[in-house]
Amino acid sequence: MSSDHNNPAFKKLLQRLQEESWQLELIISGFAIFGLITAFGPITEAAQVAKDKQQLVWAIILFIAIISCAILIFNLLLHVVLRGLWIGTLGLRYVSGDIDYESLKYSEKFTKYLKKRVGSFDKYVATLENYCSIIFAVSFLLIFYVLALTFTIVTIALIATQIIDNDNIPEALRIILGAGLIIFILFGMIFTFIDFITQGWLKKKKWTSKIYFPIYWVFSFITLSFLYRPLVYNFLDNKFGRRLSFVLLPVYLLILVLTSFSYKFSNYFERIDYSTEHMASSGNYLNLIDEKNTSINGVAISSKVISEPYINVFMLFTDNLENNVFNYNPNLKPEKDRRGLTSNIISINDTDWNSINQTKRNYIKTVNDIYSVKIDSVNYDSEFVLTESKQKNLGFETYIKINDLEEGKHLLKVMRKRIKKGDTVQQYIRQIPFWYFKD
Repeated sequence: MSSDHNNPAFKKLLQRLQEESWQLELIISGFAIFGLITAFGPITEAAQVAKDKQQLVWAIILFIAIISCAILIFNLLLHVVLRGLWIGTLGLRYVSGDIDYESLKYSEKFTKYLKKRVGSFDKYVATLENYCSIIFAVSFLLIFYVLALTFTIVTIALIATQIIDNDNIPEALRIILGAGLIIFILFGMIFTFIDFITQGWLKKKKWTSKIYFPIYWVFSFITLSFLYRPLVYNFLDNKFGRRLSFVLLPVYLLILVLTSFSYKFSNYFERIDYSTEHMASSGNYLNLIDEKNTSINGVAISSKVISEPYINVFMLFTDNLENNVFNYNPNLKPEKDRRGLTSNIISINDTDWNSINQTKRNYIKTVNDIYSVKIDSVNYDSEFVLTESKQKNLGFETYIKINDLEEGKHLLKVMRKRIKKGDTVQQYIRQIPFWYFKD
């Protein structure tokens, strides 16, 4: 196949391919819908787990994946429905041909009205074809728009972390440079959005185009728009495509509003996100987590009802927990923080394993210095060890002897020490109610 796009044979091939592209569209849409619907549930669950574990970067990536899946599922389902209708119209046209208004024998008034409003059946077939082709193309274009917005927000975050909060850069320089770049990005976002919703108005005026061009050039790299720009302009130079773009945005906003509705059965209670003295969340009980396939809400105990002379306490390992350890014992903080997304293709050479093991022991000792367990108002001996839950969640676990407790309801608190203005203070991080009844 010739790579010269001006070659007549290549143009003829493209013409033939676009006439037969509906078959590929249906195949791709079918497989994509099946795969996206299958993946939507696991991605949503993984996003919730990442949120519970306070893995911000991973949670954001999964949230973007959820939005992209939702957009593609809606658009591709709409495409399949319209393409099915289009195939049905082709079959009907083969049987019945065009609309014969005279054979309907309506009055002259209705005949003129229908000819004007309904028109030719071939026109209806062509309109459906246009809708199907454009909706299929715009489905993937919308994903690029979501990624563009994400990359812009990531750019602002990188400026804040790598420039403004970078102690290796002089304070005056990092504040001036960082603030200037963030202001430029924010104003650039506003101008880019205005140009987007007005379909290129800033590019049409001579004086606005001079101001907007540097912003357009920078944002073409930030948003990676140079990869999909031909698709955008081919979409916008078509009158039908421009009209559809005005229709799609309100439709998406309407869907967003409609999906936000839910029925409230109480003025005060809706769902239980965390446990207190008067509320019990299933995310704080290990047996309910297994049954309901939910995630651990920070800390979990064996069950609501305890009959054994001991109680199992599991504390989820999160980024925030490690920050608390570093704040309490700064000697444990490494020179380079390796948390976040990493690659497994990394080899560690000349590692002092004895030193690392000693650091790990000091780390766990610090965890036990910071965290303790209290039931009602009494402190209980606890010794946390590093382990994994049944759901393969890394965390710290301990067993508390409770055979001296009276039967009935009790409140377990996991306490945390923190250094505040030079003083060590203690506060609870979780409260979990339970009932103790001896066998």
